[in-house]
Amino acid sequence: MARKKTWNEKLHDSKDLPRVFEITGALSKKWGEGTCAIPAPTEIDQLMRQVRKGKLITIRELRQAVAERHEATIACPITTGIESEEQRAKRVTPWWRTLKTGGELNPKFPGGPQRQQALLEAEGHTIVQRGRKLFVDNLEPRLAQLDPSKLSETLPVHE
Repeated sequence: MARKKTWNEKLHDSKDLPRVFEITGALSKKWGEGTCAIPAPTEIDQLMRQVRKGKLITIRELRQAVAERHEATIACPITTGIESEEQRAKRVTPWWRTLKTGGELNPKFPGGPQRQQALLEAEGHTIVQRGRKLFVDNLEPRLAQLDPSKLSETLPVHE
């Protein structure tokens, strides 16, 4: 049986990423025309580290920053979401400050939304329940502004 990769090995396994591709075929019906950037795990980690105490970010803002960094029309919603979930295991990356689009707490993070809620409330955020889901109240003024230009220069950039 193969040895399971450590979190650090996963983070630094770029899988030939980042890369940008032309949106064609069935994807163009779903995403429109243009180009799509697929981020490297280290890009998502670096973006999440920009979010300071008291601020938050959603997958939407992560995708916008990745797309801007690579001069693409969009960033892959699936890969960006998966990579943000992978960052949760590293203690220095504030994973709990990354929310699903719309401000929903992420049930896939460690300890589920209750753990994320406790960490966010400890930082002064108010959590509200809508149906069975938990959301950060008054999200908009709490959103951080990501700066794609602050990503490590060692990461390849789409030209």
